[in-house]
Amino acid sequence: MTFAGTPRPRPRWYHARTDLDDFAIISYRVDADALARHLPRGFAPMKADFGDGPGALVSAVAFTDRDFHFRFLPQVGIDCGQINYRAYVTAYGRPGVWFFGTALDHPVVAIPRHLWGMPWHRDRIRIEADWAATPAGWRLRAGHARCEATELPEPLGRLDGFAGEPDWLERLTHPTLGWYRRRGGRVGTYSIWHPVMRPRHLTATSARFPVFERLGLITPDTVPHSVLAQPRLSFDIHTPPRRFRPGA
Repeated sequence: MTFAGTPRPRPRWYHARTDLDDFAIISYRVDADALARHLPRGFAPMKADFGDGPGALVSAVAFTDRDFHFRFLPQVGIDCGQINYRAYVTAYGRPGVWFFGTALDHPVVAIPRHLWGMPWHRDRIRIEADWAATPAGWRLRAGHARCEATELPEPLGRLDGFAGEPDWLERLTHPTLGWYRRRGGRVGTYSIWHPVMRPRHLTATSARFPVFERLGLITPDTVPHSVLAQPRLSFDIHTPPRRFRPGA
């Protein structure tokens, strides 16, 4: 059994697209009850049974946008680093991710922050990767956030908390719906699409993400659950975000 992904929605003229270079998902196992306290009514952590007990997962997803542009304005593209901080949740039973916030290394951060009320802020982000090295290496520096990771000698036979590859591919790498808290407390939502990832398995030699520390989900010495990375991934972003209406 393999994970086949999801059908690609027809691109619209007002959507955006980008290529994500040096893409990495750095995940942490967290206490599900602690995570639930940060979610709106109707939202719940997606739980998993790990080797030493139940829990939930959050991820810092870091990459470099290459030629991010709106489809109606293809001649105006931007290149910059980005980090999304997310948790794996259900919203009234629908699976997806809750976004705690996003860091972007570009002045265009003003658009999602002020026009759409999204929890985005500007930060200096530097991502480096050497995919041809043995082992391959990946590095992130962004304010007080950091991560260094090296590729494992062979893919993991099993990822802790998951039944098999199709399970973690769908949960960790292919959520297409996302929600976030807008200014004023309302919930916003948007969706994305990308082809099925074929990630490489890395292990973090050091990592720290203060966003999750401030939320009380991890401590400075918490070791990541996993690091899944890929040199490049194409993305459709179904802009603009909209107000979330349960059942709509």
